[in-house]
Amino acid sequence: MRMNLKVPFAEKDEAKKLGARWDSTRKLWYVESDGDMARFSRWAPSAHEGGAELPAKSAPAKKLEAASKLIVGSNYSAQVRVCECLPWRVCSKCESTSLSH
Repeated sequence: MRMNLKVPFAEKDEAKKLGARWDSTRKLWYVESDGDMARFSRWAPSAHEGGAELPAKSAPAKKLEAASKLIVGSNYSAQVRVCECLPWRVCSKCESTSLSH
């Protein structure tokens, strides 16, 4: 079984020495499960990245929640990142916090 890893660029050589492989198509590191995955635990994906589903919300609730997070001016607060996608792209994981519904 394949497990994708979140390996920072600075740690890529260490991951490679331990047996991780680079997937150039997906642009990520991964390992084939060989039993002992403990050595890769520090790069294991979080529950969100592993496919855990967020609780479902109604469409109006999503829009209100997303709209309430963006404040411009002296009361500016950054929107909480849900995933690692680019800010101008909306993936299925960050759709609930997107302003473009």
